[in-house]
Amino acid sequence: MIKKSLAINPKAKGLIFDLDGTLADTMPIHYIAWKNAAAKYGVNYTTELFIQMAGIPVYPSVEKINEIFGTNIDPKEMGDSKEAEFEKNMHLTPEIKVVTDLVREYHGKIPMAVGTGGSRRLSLKTLEIIGLKGYFDILVTSEDVANFKPHPETFLKCAELMGVDPSDCEVFEDGILGMQAAQTAGMMVVDVTEYYKVTIGQ
Repeated sequence: MIKKSLAINPKAKGLIFDLDGTLADTMPIHYIAWKNAAAKYGVNYTTELFIQMAGIPVYPSVEKINEIFGTNIDPKEMGDSKEAEFEKNMHLTPEIKVVTDLVREYHGKIPMAVGTGGSRRLSLKTLEIIGLKGYFDILVTSEDVANFKPHPETFLKCAELMGVDPSDCEVFEDGILGMQAAQTAGMMVVDVTEYYKVTIGQ
């Protein structure tokens, strides 16, 4: 059952949002891009695999595919192919309004940041597409950390840049790895998929 309204924890002094699948409903577009890119290498990319790897940056995702399938695919080659596939259709991305409404409500009132496993260029483009360009001074991407989710570095860096103690930060996430990262960082965490219908693979 989908929960109706999303509110922040009264204890929160800083808000951190994942991007893909949290602010922007990009996951179906990412899934098709991965499926098409993987098919070129004879890999059957399933929805289960996609969900399992949500939050992992693009090149490490290909390395993971190599581990799982025993392949020797060049991470940059396949990763760039996947990103190109995604970019062709990213203009179709809708916002996830139940979450973006919170951003608009608290903009200028409480420190906010985006912590994503995506690239900076495509993350900025995604924020522009969903009408949130200029809403976040702090954007931590895969290019800004040495360790990606489920390691807490992304979110800890967001907290540091906001000047808010990790225990006072509330993270909004859709991915299992991202939720683990937030919990490891000692932050409050909200699973946003309880507030909207996930349609990956349909």
